[in-house]
Amino acid sequence: MKIGLVLCPDFHPICFGAVAAFDVANKHAGKKLYDVHVLSEEGGLVASTSGMQVMTEAFDTAIYDTLIVASGMDVPTSSPGLVRLLREAASDARRVVAICLGAFILGDAGLLNGRRATTHWRYAKSLQERFPSCTVDMDKIYIADGPIWTSAGMTAGIDLVVGLIERDHGVEAARTVAKSMVMYHRRSGGQSQHSTLLDLGTNEDRVQRALNFARQNLTRNLSIDDLAEAAALSPRQFTRLFRAETGTTPAKAVEALRVEAAKLMLEQSRLPIEVIARETGFANRERMRLAFVRVHGEAPKAIRNEAGPLAVL
Repeated sequence: MKIGLVLCPDFHPICFGAVAAFDVANKHAGKKLYDVHVLSEEGGLVASTSGMQVMTEAFDTAIYDTLIVASGMDVPTSSPGLVRLLREAASDARRVVAICLGAFILGDAGLLNGRRATTHWRYAKSLQERFPSCTVDMDKIYIADGPIWTSAGMTAGIDLVVGLIERDHGVEAARTVAKSMVMYHRRSGGQSQHSTLLDLGTNEDRVQRALNFARQNLTRNLSIDDLAEAAALSPRQFTRLFRAETGTTPAKAVEALRVEAAKLMLEQSRLPIEVIARETGFANRERMRLAFVRVHGEAPKAIRNEAGPLAVL
C-alpha cells in the first residue's frame, strides 16, 4: 500500500513516530506492506517546529492508498495549492487522515463536510465553528468516519495508525505492532482524550496520595475514612481539603475514577459487563449503569457498541 505523509510548513516531528508503525508492520510481516512517501506541496526541504529539515517529494497527481496530513502545534494555514492537491488526491485515495490540527486542512479541502471528526481538545470548538457541517467530537482520541480518519493529538496519531494497520491486517498484526513499539496499551479510538486524575489535578500532595490510593484500590469500599487515612488526615480535615482542592466531593471523584477504569475495560476487552462492574468497584452492573448515565449520558453497553471492532486488542 502506498502511503503519502503530507508535511505542512512547521510540522511537528512526532508525526514520524506515527508513521513508524508502518515500518514496524513491514518488519514483522517480512515484506513491504506499506510504502511510505514523505510529501509537501512543492517538494524539497520542509522545516519542522524544532528546526529539523526533511527532504520531501512534490505532492503531485500520483495515486496513494492513504494520505496522512501532518501539521504543527498551531492551526495551519492552508495554501490554495495544497487544498487543491488534497481534494484531487482524495478522490482516488482509499483513506485520508489528519493528525491533530491537520483536520483544519481536511476541512478547508471540503473533506469534513457531513463527517464526524476530532482534533486536539483545545481547538475542537474552533474546528466546529469553522466547519459547521462537520460534527466535532472532542472526547475521542481518534475517529474513523468512512474514508476520513482524524486524531485528537500528536501521540494519538500513533494510535490512529495502529488502527489503520488493524483495519488492513487484523487484530493480531495491530497487537504485534503495539507491543513492538512498547505502547503502554493500545488505545481504541473511542477512548477519551481526558484523564480523570488530570481533571482532578491538585498541587496538594495529601489529596494526590488519596487519589492515587483510590485508583489503585477500586475494588475496595473506599470510604471517607479509607481515603483520609491514605492522606494522613482526619476525615473532617480530608473532606474539607479535598473539596477545596478539587471542587468536588471524594465520593464523586471515586465514582469518576471507577467509570474511567470501567470505560477503558469496555473498550479494550470483551469481559462481561458484570465482571467489569465488580473489577472496578461497582456492586453490580445496575449501579455501574447509573454511574455511566450520570457521567457520560449513556449506558455501558452503548459505549461498548460504539467502540466497535477496532477497540478489541
